[in-house]
Amino acid sequence: MSDIPLGVLDLVPVPSGATAADALRNSVELAQRTEEFGYARYWFAEHHLNPGVAGTSPAVVLAATAAATSTIRLGSGAVQLGHRTALSTVEEFGLLDALHPGRLDLGLGRSGGRPPGEKAATPTATPVIDGRAPNGLVVPPRFSFARLLGSPRLALHRKLLLLPNAESQDYAEQIDDILALLAGTYRTEDGVEAHVVPGEGAEVEVWILGSSGGESARVAGERGLRFAANYHVSPATVLEAVDGYRASFQPSDVLDKPYVSVSADVVVAEDDATARELATGYGAWVRSIRTAEGAIPFPTPEEARAHVWTDEDRELVQDRLDTQFVGSPRHVADRLEQLQEATGADELLITTITHDQADRVRSYELLAQEWRRR
Repeated sequence: MSDIPLGVLDLVPVPSGATAADALRNSVELAQRTEEFGYARYWFAEHHLNPGVAGTSPAVVLAATAAATSTIRLGSGAVQLGHRTALSTVEEFGLLDALHPGRLDLGLGRSGGRPPGEKAATPTATPVIDGRAPNGLVVPPRFSFARLLGSPRLALHRKLLLLPNAESQDYAEQIDDILALLAGTYRTEDGVEAHVVPGEGAEVEVWILGSSGGESARVAGERGLRFAANYHVSPATVLEAVDGYRASFQPSDVLDKPYVSVSADVVVAEDDATARELATGYGAWVRSIRTAEGAIPFPTPEEARAHVWTDEDRELVQDRLDTQFVGSPRHVADRLEQLQEATGADELLITTITHDQADRVRSYELLAQEWRRR
């Protein structure tokens, strides 16, 4: 499987008892170490108003990380366009590319303060029977966000992220504007041109991130862009996401055939028992996100075990627990091979959170060593 590159997705998690500054230093160190281990990409996510996540601005963290690394590709996973303009996005990544030419991935996402809504299931070409794909990959039932729709916290996100009375631009239109600004072909209807300096002609690799077979997958496919599907966030819809993208794909100047990366949440240690101990805090951390409380600082195993679980709590997180890959290098690599086979992924994107930084670094090191042996 060494011909399937591994990348890193980093949320810049804040461990309990640590600070945001500690989390940022940890992320820069992890980027340096995973560059040594042979990972192909290092992406930063964008999240807001979370006590346990410090990755609020991918471009800012990327600038610090690019200065501390030399060869690994760096990018956003993803810039959330719901509260941004096409121009600000191209300018930010144009500046980064001017300083570090040819190393930047511009991953684009739809969200940004908009409460999640219920969507009809998108038909998939891959059958799922009794919660599993044909090769045995776990594909759990869809998680319902209905209980979060009226959350005051989500309303506050939107209020603080958007300027007063502002409305998000149509997503497909915004993607087209970004592509035109990068290419230097942007024109208004009455012929006025816009040229972004720096930004126009930047050697950034554009990706679309999506969790379903809906608009993001369609936009990526129709424009012939690379697509990243989120198994770690929405495992129930990963197959429909990649199927939807491939069904929509049209060759472009960038790609002549579909290109897919798929994410997975992973914890690796020397043996299964140690890995399970390191991953103990994951359930409580996911619960804090799905209650709209905001991601808590990642707990120690002892802190996580102190949580008193209700049936409702377990229902909130079960799909994520069932699809987190935890164990020895061999065990986790086997499950990653299964994910790659089921989705046809060209790359896999690994996100790992443990309370201790040394355990997190070691998890990526052990996985890279095992992956190279295959």
